[in-house]
Amino acid sequence: MSAPVPADAAEERLLAVLGQQIRVSVRWGSGVPLVLCNGIGAALEVFDPFVAALDPETTVVRFDVPGSGGSPNSPLPYGFPYLAAVLREVLRKLGINGQVDVLGLSWGGALAQQYAFQHPRRCRLLVLVSTGTGVLMVPGRPPALLKMLTPRRFLDHRYAAGIAGELYGGTVRHDAAIVEQLFDRQLMAGSRIGYLHQLLAGSVWTSLFALPLIRQPTLILAGTDDPIIPVVNARIMGRLLPHATVHLHAGGHVDLITNAGALAPVIEDFRTERN
Repeated sequence: MSAPVPADAAEERLLAVLGQQIRVSVRWGSGVPLVLCNGIGAALEVFDPFVAALDPETTVVRFDVPGSGGSPNSPLPYGFPYLAAVLREVLRKLGINGQVDVLGLSWGGALAQQYAFQHPRRCRLLVLVSTGTGVLMVPGRPPALLKMLTPRRFLDHRYAAGIAGELYGGTVRHDAAIVEQLFDRQLMAGSRIGYLHQLLAGSVWTSLFALPLIRQPTLILAGTDDPIIPVVNARIMGRLLPHATVHLHAGGHVDLITNAGALAPVIEDFRTERN
């Protein structure tokens, strides 16, 4: 690995990988690195509250997929198998050649599942948060899904706060301003082309038939007040994954971020039990 930096600091790079420029942030520490895959359209800063709630000695890898945050647009549309190959190469260039734990939030949960399936020897365990099996899953509420079709909330943070309760549910129903603050953390907003590419990647992907082949221990974290990913999807994934643990909480789609103090320990306990 690269030389460690202080636990409360992060090293940021722009890496050239498989025809892409990928913005990466690494907080070096010890143990098995935790790789975070973000939701659609979100930049790596959105994970700040969650990273802050983790053990400061944990090595955490974050990145922006092409067309989001500080990663330039991809010249062509892409799929999750390609993104999983990009992520593997990012880790290699960082000097991380052993196993990692992969956490995927929402859209990033698809990438996490694909990585575990595609690179099983490089993935120790999975944490799937507010996510499902892709196009073949129980859909969310139509008004929420319609608002997901554009990246407006990432460009207009007041608009994001105005729709936060209806879109995300959970803790933001009572404090919508927290979503505006979260998106204000993003140093760079993604592009409309990048968002479209992410939508297209999700529109042709499903893990439904591959889940029984994923052998890694998997924590499925789902909120019972999630308008985008109904909780029944967590139960379906829990039955199909051979080594799954389902943890339900009363929050919504982004409570991993907005209620990180309560949910980060659940994830840390799961990882510690596998050490």
